Amino acid sequence: MYGFVTPSYTYGQANASPEELYGTLFKDVQNSHIFPDSKTFVDSIPLEDPLLIIERYHREKDGPDFEIAAFVDKYFKLAGHIVSEFQTDTSISTSEHIKRLWSVLTRQPENQERGGSLIPLPFPYVVPGGRFREIYYWDSYFTMLGLRESGRVELIESMINNFAYLIDNFGFIPTANRTYYLSRSQPPFFSLMVRLFSEMEGKKILKRYLPQMQREYDYWMDAGPNPAEPFQPHRRLVHLPDGAVLNRYWDDKATPRPESYREDLEHAEVALHKFKAPADAVFRHIRAAAESGWDFSSRWFEDETDFTSIHTTDILPVDLNCLMYHLEQTLSEAYRLNDALPISKIYEEKAQQRAASIQKYFWDEGKNYYMDYDFKKQNFTKSVTLAGTFPLFFKLASKSNSHYVRGYIRLNFLKSGGLLTTTVRSGQQWDAPNGWAPLQWIAYKGLRNYNFHRTANELSAEWLGLIDKEFKHSGKMLEKYNVSDTNLVAGGGEYEIQEGFGWTNGIYLRMKNRKS
Repeated sequence: MYGFVTPSYTYGQANASPEELYGTLFKDVQNSHIFPDSKTFVDSIPLEDPLLIIERYHREKDGPDFEIAAFVDKYFKLAGHIVSEFQTDTSISTSEHIKRLWSVLTRQPENQERGGSLIPLPFPYVVPGGRFREIYYWDSYFTMLGLRESGRVELIESMINNFAYLIDNFGFIPTANRTYYLSRSQPPFFSLMVRLFSEMEGKKILKRYLPQMQREYDYWMDAGPNPAEPFQPHRRLVHLPDGAVLNRYWDDKATPRPESYREDLEHAEVALHKFKAPADAVFRHIRAAAESGWDFSSRWFEDETDFTSIHTTDILPVDLNCLMYHLEQTLSEAYRLNDALPISKIYEEKAQQRAASIQKYFWDEGKNYYMDYDFKKQNFTKSVTLAGTFPLFFKLASKSNSHYVRGYIRLNFLKSGGLLTTTVRSGQQWDAPNGWAPLQWIAYKGLRNYNFHRTANELSAEWLGLIDKEFKHSGKMLEKYNVSDTNLVAGGGEYEIQEGFGWTNGIYLRMKNRKS
C-alpha cells in the first residue's frame, strides 16, 4: 500500500528495543544518573555498529580510568529538544504563531537509524515538541483539529496513513514510533481521525481505512483462547457477568519502561517495601497507566497520594470504553457503506451493548457522575476526574445525567484558567492544579452537545485567555498549564514542562474558531 520497507540489519532485529539491543550497557547507563531524563539515552543514535559498541564497552568498562558518560558521548549522538532554537515573536497573535510552528514540528519521512529506536514512517507527520520527537498516537487527533483549521488537509492524510502503516506492520498503533513503545498503545482515537478526515473528503474515507480500524479493534478486543468467567480479564478485555465486555489499559511487558527505567525500579522497590507488591505487577500497572496517556494521575492509585499504590490494570476506564463505542459505531457504518450489512448489524449491536454497559458500570448514582470501575473490587474508584465528561462528548449521557456532569464541571473543575484534570493535588502531572488541552476540548464539545453553551463559552474564554497570556509572557505554547493559579507554571511528572506543543496548538485553533 505504501511502497516503503523497513530495512533489516545483520546485528539483529531492526525493531529491537534499546534494553534488548544493548543489555548491560543500557542498564548501566540508565542507572548511572548521567542524564536527568531517562528518555535521553533511549532516543540516542549509535555512531557505530551497536555490536562493536557493546564489545568495546565490555572490554573497557572495568578499566581504572573508565567513565561511562565519556563512553556514551564518544559512541552516541544525543537528540536535541524540538523548538528550542525557534525564535518566537510575541508581537504576533497566538494563532499566527501556531501556524508558523507547524513547519517546525513537522518531520519528513526518514530512513531507519542504524541501531536507533525510531521506527521510520513513510509520510510527513507532526510531533508534539520538546522531548517528544516522534509521532504520538492520541496527541495526533487533537493536533489534527488545528491542522484542519490551518487548511493542512494533506498533512492530516499523511499522519493517518502513517498510523495505518503502523497497524499494517505491527497490528496496532504503538504509543509512538519508537521500538520501546511496541508493547503498548494509547487511547484509541484512530476512528475519530478517520471521521475527521471523512468530514473533509467524504464517506469513502471510512471504507478506505476499514481494514485498519478492524485490525485495531481486534487488538483491543483480544479475548484469549479460553472462555472467560465473569470479571475475568485477558490483556485489554474484561468479561462481565451479563455477557458484556469492557476494556482496560494494559501492556504486554511487565518490566521497567526503557524510557523511565531508573524511576520504575525505584517505584517497584518502594512498593515491595510498603505493600509486598511483586515488581512485575508494579511495572505492569505503571506501563498500563502510560498506555492511558494519563501518566501519571491519582486516578490510578489506591491511595490518591501514593504512587506506589498504583493498580491501573484493575480499573475499567470510562473514557477508554467511550472511545471503543465510537470505534464500534464507525465500523458499523463502514461495513454498511461496503454493503456488508450482516457485519454492520453485528457492530451496531456491539455499540448498543457497550452504551448500556457504560451507563451500568460507570454511572455512580451516589455521586451522580461518571466514574471509573474497579472490576477486582466490583465497585467504583474514588477518583473524580474529567474522564467523566467523555460520555457527553460521545452523546452517551441521558439529559438528566448531562445536567449533573455540567454541575460537576462548574463546581469542581472550572477554574480561572480552564478545567482541572482531577480534584486531587497529588504532585502528579495529570492531577490538580494542571489542565490539559485534550480534556478541555472533550469537555467543551461535550457541553455544547447538550446545549450548555454558557458553561462551554466560559471554559473556552478561560482556557484561551490563559494560553494567550502565557504566549505573550514567554513566547511558548506549553504541554500543560496551571489552571488554578495562572501566574504559576504547571508542575509534576517525570520530566520538565515541555513546549511546542502539538495538541495545545490544535485545540487552541479549533476552540478559537468554534467558540460561538
